[in-house]
Amino acid sequence: MGLPASPARHADLSIDVRDLSLVYPSSDGPVTALAHVDLQIRRGDFVSFIGPSGCGKTTLLRAIADLEQPTSGQLLVNGVTPRQARLRRDYGFVFQAPALYPWRTIARNVELPLEVFGMPRWERQQRSAHYLAQVNLAGFERKYPWQLSGGMQQRASIARALSFEPALLLMDEPFGALDEIVRDQLNEQLLQLWRSTGKTVVFVTHSISEAVFLSSRIVVMSPRPGRIIDVIDSDLPRERGFDVRETPQFIQLAQRVREGLRQASMLQ
Repeated sequence: MGLPASPARHADLSIDVRDLSLVYPSSDGPVTALAHVDLQIRRGDFVSFIGPSGCGKTTLLRAIADLEQPTSGQLLVNGVTPRQARLRRDYGFVFQAPALYPWRTIARNVELPLEVFGMPRWERQQRSAHYLAQVNLAGFERKYPWQLSGGMQQRASIARALSFEPALLLMDEPFGALDEIVRDQLNEQLLQLWRSTGKTVVFVTHSISEAVFLSSRIVVMSPRPGRIIDVIDSDLPRERGFDVRETPQFIQLAQRVREGLRQASMLQ
């Protein structure tokens, strides 16, 4: 996992993956989760990974986050190794479940990583209030997680991931357990957040509609071993509402994703 040969080559890249493979040992023999993955993600992009269950979407996301160790290939995050990116706090991670501590208020849950980093109390409180407002939770600072809906809890976890102001936001199916109405609301709010912060977002989903609505680029993956079947650049306007889902461009993009998934299923 070496450093880049030329810094200029990576200047505009948030993530650079080259010939990456990841093999797990098991009692039945080695399991190849990812095979020869090549992917470049530009700074400021919103990129969704989509594919069938077990295709390696989350494994690739976790490798970017230094939570999994690739077997071979090169992976750079903001020009450095995933470990270096983690140590310098380059990314925030939003998991499938909110993972909020029930005995801490929402504000103190958001402040938790800042406490770990040794940030002064006044600055922790200031940042917590700011990012809770960003996700439309102003006024809920003193509530406890059990007093909030599932969607509100997930918004709090997004605020927590943003609290130390990372350049990169990694999201592993954060809305997968929510009903469609709440999911739509959070999709719209996430798009607004992406536009206002300019952060790079990498998002794992099983939903074609969600991937097309949110993304500037969509990465279609095959069943295990995980490979990239297609990388689709979206021509939808950056400023978009739900009415965009009725446009020919949206329908065409969704059809291309669907076709990529169909082709991927034939590779099993």
